[in-house]
Amino acid sequence: MTTVTAYAAPAAKAPLERTTIERREVGEFDVLIDIKYAGICHSDIHQAREGWGEAIFPMVPGHEIAGVVAEVGSGVTQFAVGDRVGVGCMVDSCRECDNCKAGQEQYCTGTGMVGTYNALDKNGEPTYGGYSQKIVVDENYVVRIPEGLSLDEAAPLLCAGITTYSPLKHWKVGPGKKVAVLGMGGLGHMAVKIAHHLGAEVTVLSQSLRKKEDGLKLGADHYYATSDPKTFEELAGTFDLIVSTVSAALDFGAYLGLLKTDGALVNVGAPEEPISLNLFPLIMGRKTLAGSAIGGIAETQEMLDFCAEHRFGAEIELIRADQINEAYERVLASDVRYRFVIDTATI
Repeated sequence: MTTVTAYAAPAAKAPLERTTIERREVGEFDVLIDIKYAGICHSDIHQAREGWGEAIFPMVPGHEIAGVVAEVGSGVTQFAVGDRVGVGCMVDSCRECDNCKAGQEQYCTGTGMVGTYNALDKNGEPTYGGYSQKIVVDENYVVRIPEGLSLDEAAPLLCAGITTYSPLKHWKVGPGKKVAVLGMGGLGHMAVKIAHHLGAEVTVLSQSLRKKEDGLKLGADHYYATSDPKTFEELAGTFDLIVSTVSAALDFGAYLGLLKTDGALVNVGAPEEPISLNLFPLIMGRKTLAGSAIGGIAETQEMLDFCAEHRFGAEIELIRADQINEAYERVLASDVRYRFVIDTATI
């Protein structure tokens, strides 16, 4: 075992504090990564505060991890010391179910995907995430960060990037498609960039026009305030796809009304409370209300290569580790443009 410094939540809703954790020894197929940067995802806050249910403590959050390979096991074939790599939201799965074999490990129906933190590994030990100096991960759940992407701007791609890339690809977004992105935050700003580079006509739907200038710079063609009732009149029946990145309860009927016949409203944000739904707006127009969770390992690599090819990463605000608790409050207040990233050299 190797002792490393980390930031952990000792209990639900407790401030994160500097501590030490144990990382397993590097096994035959393991990769030891010196973590350089770790993004702060809203889901870190949901889990550290038990918004999504009972959690495992102490908790070291962080599933947007970018770093450099420091050591590899004797059986590792995909990576070498010095490689620039990333780790996203999972570090294992059963590898045997149909979904795993199809490269959709995030939907593992065997043991279920093993989360990078707030989960138990195959030995029954809790997993600890990226708010730490080092991590040991099976090579099959590590991805390569291409040259042309800086590690700090690449870190949020390991969740925010793949979470939005996967549904955009699945619903075949490209030239001629009209896509709306609901919410202009950590996930939303990546959805705008990716949809734009896929060739779609992109509209941002946000509570206000406060971030309109940013949205247009990042690739949006249009920007509307959802607080204005006229928005829903003007845009009725407009979109092939709406990607909702918000984790608050919505009037789904109103948003379904913005879809064309056969359009889809896909949720990647996850509210803490159950939703209610009138089915008539869904039925009238053969519309789809769907969800999507991150992406498989191969698709995550595809997303990173796509971002490198088009030369964009996340819009970030780099912070010290001792600013994590402040950053959590700012995320909740929508006061970040658009992703906090921890410089793990400060842990």
